[in-house]
Amino acid sequence: MRVLRPTSASFSGRRRALVWLGAALTAAAMGSGRAVRADEPPSFRVIVHSSNPQKSVEKTFVADAFLKKVTRWADGEVIRAVDLHADSGVRRRFSEAVLKRTVVAVRSYWQQRIFSGRDVPPPELESEDNVVAFVAKYPGAIGYVSGAAKLVGVRELALE
Repeated sequence: MRVLRPTSASFSGRRRALVWLGAALTAAAMGSGRAVRADEPPSFRVIVHSSNPQKSVEKTFVADAFLKKVTRWADGEVIRAVDLHADSGVRRRFSEAVLKRTVVAVRSYWQQRIFSGRDVPPPELESEDNVVAFVAKYPGAIGYVSGAAKLVGVRELALE
């Protein structure tokens, strides 16, 4: 019985292809290097109560609102930020894009604030529907949801 062994050239080519495929799959799983289709919804949208007069705000303002470094909108209304649960992929993307911190770093920030008696974090809700309902209920509320979430009683806030 004759055993066929791959030649070093063909084995090397297959190995290279497998390494490339593994790198591509890893990049796709991590969301890096992934092309976004034009018809694909955004990874998150910042939402506010429908009566909020703001049409757009800077990302730094939203970050400061979620970290409670600012507490009022320009019209004097109290800001009521609301988060999704810590395991949410939408929260991870929002935290990294807007707060410029990981979810773990944000939780650590809040643990320090709580321990020092300065403040408490925004409430964490289990679903996007709950976030939309919260924002629709409170005029000063701000939250975020996925691009596919249904917006009822709220509107999207453009980020600059």
